[in-house]
Amino acid sequence: MKKSSLSKSAVLALVLSLRFAACAFAQDAAKPSKADAKPGADELHIFSYTRSGELVLKAADFKALPHVNLTVHNEHSKADETYSGVRLADLLAKMNAPLGHDLRGASLAAYVAATGADGYIAVLALAEVDPAFHPGDVIVADAMNGQPLDEKSGPYKLVVSEDKRPARWVRNLISIQLRSAK
Repeated sequence: MKKSSLSKSAVLALVLSLRFAACAFAQDAAKPSKADAKPGADELHIFSYTRSGELVLKAADFKALPHVNLTVHNEHSKADETYSGVRLADLLAKMNAPLGHDLRGASLAAYVAATGADGYIAVLALAEVDPAFHPGDVIVADAMNGQPLDEKSGPYKLVVSEDKRPARWVRNLISIQLRSAK
């Protein structure tokens, strides 16, 4: 039987081609998924690792949900602002998120990625969103000070009450994704 041998240049070429293939695979994995797609102007898309499919809320659907008011101090505008919207926990409950008594163990590795139309993303631990677990409020607002959100901020905006700065307040919110770090 004839023993085959590869030259050093053939081995190098093989290694480089395998590295190139691995890089191409990694780039494909990093490409936006359907969950990252931009929805219509008045749509909010909600995805969850706990349920297949997505929940798409249009403005009329969102208005029909139970709303709460939340007054917060905006460090950027140096003013108090009153937002009206839906608790993020209530939206996630529609996607079978582990909330309340079910938020324990492996569920504590869950987090929410909120994405704005400009690609801005803020992350919150699921425990921060659950009112049974954390004292702060997190809402998806559609109005501020009694008026619909303006084009710069809306139609939807994530507002986090316990943050000292509004860095995780995502304006022009288009998607909410519940993911697991496990």
